Amino acid sequence: MSLTSTLFSFPGQCIDSVSIEESTKIVRVKCRRDKRYKLYDSVTGKPCTVNRYIRRRIHDLPVSGRVCHVDIELAQARSEDGRRFIEPTGFVAKGGRYTTRFCHFISGLCRYMSIQAVSKHLGIRWETVKKIDKTVLLSTLPALTPSELKNLVHIGVDEVARAKGHDYMTVVYDLISGHLIWVDHGRTANVLIHFLEQLSPKTKEGIQAVSMDMGQSYQSAVRKVLPNTDIVFDRFHVMQNYSLLIRKERNKAFRNGTHQEKKMLKGTLFLLLKNAPKLNDKQSDRLDDLLESNKTLCTIYMLKEQLQALWCERDFDSMVIALDAWCQLAKKTRILSLINFADSLWERRVGICNYAKYRLTNARVEAGNVSIGLLRRRARGVRDTEYFKLKIRQTSTKETHSIFYPEIKLT
Repeated sequence: MSLTSTLFSFPGQCIDSVSIEESTKIVRVKCRRDKRYKLYDSVTGKPCTVNRYIRRRIHDLPVSGRVCHVDIELAQARSEDGRRFIEPTGFVAKGGRYTTRFCHFISGLCRYMSIQAVSKHLGIRWETVKKIDKTVLLSTLPALTPSELKNLVHIGVDEVARAKGHDYMTVVYDLISGHLIWVDHGRTANVLIHFLEQLSPKTKEGIQAVSMDMGQSYQSAVRKVLPNTDIVFDRFHVMQNYSLLIRKERNKAFRNGTHQEKKMLKGTLFLLLKNAPKLNDKQSDRLDDLLESNKTLCTIYMLKEQLQALWCERDFDSMVIALDAWCQLAKKTRILSLINFADSLWERRVGICNYAKYRLTNARVEAGNVSIGLLRRRARGVRDTEYFKLKIRQTSTKETHSIFYPEIKLT
């Protein structure tokens, strides 16, 4: 086999010539069908006769930075029952104009680049790039089949926006392996119920805990389908809600403060939200001055540090006792926002304190949501919901081979 045939590798084709057009600098590869390859009916498996030969031009991977077009010759076959069809090829999809390896190359670029950028650099229409990427993802991504899932012990559930602030999707992760196991459009209880009901009875029984935020819809879904499974409220969401409380109280103090107080409060939000050990000396001094001048913010900040200590308790019972003590302390402050927050925590005390049983967080889910957010910003909005679901699934799969050098495995 010649070096040219080895490099281009089009099974069933013989390469006649390779040239470069002077005007366009396009690499032209002309091929003819290898007559040694016999034709068979893909339905019956019986030999077929050649009706005629047709030529087709396809796009292949760039060669030395130049666009590469390949002219191939395919046989139009005629079966015993008179049917006519074009022989299939392994290196290009039926009716396609791009080689399989070029399609995988395009899809690989779309993993890290926007469709618009790939379209611009390869000189291919935006719609074509998206269609190719979607087709490759459909054929290569592992299927998300809930009925085939096994050995689930801890799972995490969260919502992610397809577009900022609206049009949400539900994602489910296996918190042991870190793999995405389900994604679907919507964030209602029915979406999660649809997933959970597809699990096998044995898999349902094996799920010990589900980590989630404090939204009601996912709670009701788990309680309906998995009544014996514990719900664990993610501590990140608890502290995130407390950060919103700090933000509101600080804004309230700024609105009602004097000119001097406003001057001191200006630019201090990050000091109140950031953990004390991460502040430098200058920031710590400024925070001390702020807390000394504002009693309400001082109280809220001190309770924040005590609230964070809850997750260091060794078991469920001690965490419940610590949470009860914190809630009683918060109510004694007579700060309305703190009292309401304490009441909401006490209502959800079982889900919060279940953390001590399993030490579960939605960290893996949040990491996946960060990747999804980057994907959303890179795409600048995704209108095709099914395509967006495929891209979300792609973020949780590990890339095994190099985009540019497929023979090289990634470690």
